[in-house]
Amino acid sequence: MQTSPDEAIERRSGVALWRQIADRIRLGIAEGLADDAGRLPTEMALAGRFGVNRHTVRTAIQALVQEGVLRSEQGRGTFVEGPRRLSYPIRARTRFSAGLAGQARERRGHLLSHAYEPAPPQAAEALGLAPETAILRLETVSQADGRPVSRATSYFPAARFAGLEKHFADTGSITAALAALGVPDYVRATTRISARHADSADLAHLKLSPGAIVLITFAVNADSAGIPIQYSLTRFAADRVELQVDGEG
Repeated sequence: MQTSPDEAIERRSGVALWRQIADRIRLGIAEGLADDAGRLPTEMALAGRFGVNRHTVRTAIQALVQEGVLRSEQGRGTFVEGPRRLSYPIRARTRFSAGLAGQARERRGHLLSHAYEPAPPQAAEALGLAPETAILRLETVSQADGRPVSRATSYFPAARFAGLEKHFADTGSITAALAALGVPDYVRATTRISARHADSADLAHLKLSPGAIVLITFAVNADSAGIPIQYSLTRFAADRVELQVDGEG
């Protein structure tokens, strides 16, 4: 099979060939690369498709197996693994637990770290604060049925939300932590979505293999008076989650 222009490998890009092949297999899965039984073409067929040797294809497949995207069955081939991707709605009232209700039995956030520090420029602007105003930064990871699906960096005005990290650590919920500090409801004011390769922290906390793609939301939440209360950058494992933009609350 001839390699199409879209599948051509950049041999001088500085990115390992097997990582490029893994990316193309991921994209291919979304575009129907597997058959009706979820089986991929053979290593030889994939090597011909992408213009590389079988060892490179095998290394890419092994990485995707380790990540949980694929599974190999002796004598049968390589198959797309696991359940369909979770659908995470982006709407006026975006909540992690409620958004995945019916798709995962257990949904919880875990606190990785926190710090009280001067607000970086982007966070200060998003929250309507003066430069270097004290903010609380939370680093968190959210899991669905024990599987990490997102990693977030969230910023809150420190004067208003001192101690929020303790409530989050106890409940595993931003919504519950905000309610404990007098914000029973909030709405999504803005959301912007992009994508990139996972960095080293994403790989570690989301248990991804090198070359994995993360979807990123840059979001501002506001209280009922319209005052910004949270600015967050959330990285979603693209192989596990699809973002559904929904205008309804």
